[in-house]
Amino acid sequence: MSGTEAPDAFDGATLDLVVPSTLDGMRIDRVLSMLTGRSRADAHDVLTSGAVQVNDVVVSKPSTSLAAGQHLVALLPPAPSEQVSPEAAVPVDVALDDDDFVVINKAPGQVVHPGAGHARGTLIAGVLARYPEIRALSDAGLCDPARPGVVHRLDKGTSGLLVVAKTADGFASLSAQLARREMQRTYLALVQGHVNEERGVVDAPIGRSTRTPSMMAVRSDGREARTNYEVLARLDAPSATTLLRLNLETGRTHQIRVHLATIGHPVVNDLRYGHRRDPRLEDERFFLHSSTLGFTHPRRDEWIHTRLSLPADLAPLVPGGEEY
Repeated sequence: MSGTEAPDAFDGATLDLVVPSTLDGMRIDRVLSMLTGRSRADAHDVLTSGAVQVNDVVVSKPSTSLAAGQHLVALLPPAPSEQVSPEAAVPVDVALDDDDFVVINKAPGQVVHPGAGHARGTLIAGVLARYPEIRALSDAGLCDPARPGVVHRLDKGTSGLLVVAKTADGFASLSAQLARREMQRTYLALVQGHVNEERGVVDAPIGRSTRTPSMMAVRSDGREARTNYEVLARLDAPSATTLLRLNLETGRTHQIRVHLATIGHPVVNDLRYGHRRDPRLEDERFFLHSSTLGFTHPRRDEWIHTRLSLPADLAPLVPGGEEY
């Protein structure tokens, strides 16, 4: 999502403009196609996904006519022809290496794959430089050429474990386990305020925000999303916070961050969903860490389990943090 998520189909550029008089009365799907160079079918998909707004209202009907002076915003997917290039200089911290997959400890600040504003320097570019055989997966049409082998991802500000497939068998098996909710994904998060219940479940559908297409929100028409949480510690200084262990049943974009903000306990230093700065952390680093990852080996009846303690920038914020 984030937390961790399956790859998001709309992680590309944002089109933002005031409709000029030359486009007055034109269908919105045709306008999107003309301005982006994408096909009408691609424009249709963007519209029906809820990623287009006109004057701050979501528009999903392709035949909608635009009027001069309207404010058009559309979150666009990466161009289909985009292909990531290997970059040996990108650091890759390998936690577990196997013939069919590699489990990686993603550093905070690393972007997993190319997207808006991040064409180079992504984690997958570094992975591809070390494991060039992964390119065969996208060449065979098994996955997006911008995301070869990527089964799921973590947000830029999240650290910890993720798995990248190296073979077709690995990609098929791991993707299926993720879809069937058989992959175990556990996170540690420090959140604002004291969570009263010792454990609970946030069961709330998530979809694109109707106000800001690049953000997610709880919506009645969104996709099913469930996050389980357990209190590990409640802290009083320097402010009231709670350390949680979280398990994902689903993997929607920004799921953990949206769910925790929805129940009134946003992740510490999550400036997008929480809006409260914590000077102990970097601006784009929030307290969210993918601590354990478990799945069945793609070829063997063997449970693969990897665990990582809190990293050096997060552990000091929690008494005894190195033990988590």
